[in-house]
Amino acid sequence: MKLKQRMVVLCAVLLLLGLAKIFLLDGGEGSAATRRDLRAFRKMEAGLSLSRGARLTHTLQSPWEIASQWVGPREVYPEETPELAAVLTALSTARIERADVGYKGTQLKALLVLDGGQKVVFKPKRYNRDYVVEGEPYAGYDRHNAEVAAFHLDRILGFRRAPLVVGRNVNLRTEIKPVATDQLLSTFLMQGNNTCFYGKCYYCRESEPACAEGEIMEGSLTLWLPDVWPLQKHRHPWGRTYREGKLARWEYDESYCDAVKKMPPYDAGPRLLDVIDTAIFDYLIGNADRHHYESFQDDGGASMLILLDNAKSFGNPALDERSILAPLYQCCMVRVSTWNRLNLLRGGALSAAMRQALAFDPIDPVLAEPHLAALDRRQSGVIATVKQCMEAQGPDNTLIEDRMNLPHP
Repeated sequence: MKLKQRMVVLCAVLLLLGLAKIFLLDGGEGSAATRRDLRAFRKMEAGLSLSRGARLTHTLQSPWEIASQWVGPREVYPEETPELAAVLTALSTARIERADVGYKGTQLKALLVLDGGQKVVFKPKRYNRDYVVEGEPYAGYDRHNAEVAAFHLDRILGFRRAPLVVGRNVNLRTEIKPVATDQLLSTFLMQGNNTCFYGKCYYCRESEPACAEGEIMEGSLTLWLPDVWPLQKHRHPWGRTYREGKLARWEYDESYCDAVKKMPPYDAGPRLLDVIDTAIFDYLIGNADRHHYESFQDDGGASMLILLDNAKSFGNPALDERSILAPLYQCCMVRVSTWNRLNLLRGGALSAAMRQALAFDPIDPVLAEPHLAALDRRQSGVIATVKQCMEAQGPDNTLIEDRMNLPHP
């Protein structure tokens, strides 16, 4: 066979191998990795529907003890959580023992302590479901329903890196005021027949309180992570400047990812892939406000990027802020497991899964229909971006096998 013919045959074989890999990682079931991801996906599907009013019946442990034991270096809750519905039900119904102003930050929140001493973060309702937040992609107040929806998207994507969140209706007169600190009580006021409070935070103003409907305030409760897992805060390498006319380096330097790869903890371990997973997660929910992120303390870059504070999401269903995906399209790499999960959620499966998961929540409907449609549209955009990377540099350089599962201590 002549050299030219051999080269043609070799190129054809390589092309077929590349196409085969794309097929296997594009919803096929041929590879061991894909079969494993498919089994995980089926488990997720089976556990999507949660029973309202579920209670723990098989253990003497409290819901808070169970949730605390779930936490590990690479997950907030495990793949299989038969007690999840009971823990979320406890969050939405447990007696409130104490109420105080929220921890430091820019947005209004309250710190509540539930029966048994469990701390939670309460974020009040500020907008109706169909309200569209105009302006910059990070504009507006925090959206409590976004916290609820983001938690369930974390479940659906199989990341398991978001603290547990549930919606709850709270009676400010009977549940909060009798147990509130003087500092929180001093921020209460009335607007007509509605009870309101403005709390204490960087942007909290008496002129911009959150108001209940009468005495009943809708909000979200986020379960506080166990104190034995202290958090460490990091500046996000793709953070925005938040200054008009001033761009961050990643916004004008297309080779920026090469520089990031030389900096710890992104030069080794799972952290850079976590950042890329988070970019996909944030793009799907429309969150352009992740200027910092948290991991567990003194982890050496091995623990996960924790998906905290997702409330600047689901603001404008018509806006697909592509710049959120910069870590993905600049680094052109993504976990095989993430890619497989995205492919399994094509064709409207993502919004269908969200509807099923959110139907359990006490404040359902959690999302307006345009936001559910936006999830499917953005998911298609993520898949298209990964395919562009594969066309430019090949599947082997784009799809990264990384399934780091660190054991619990």
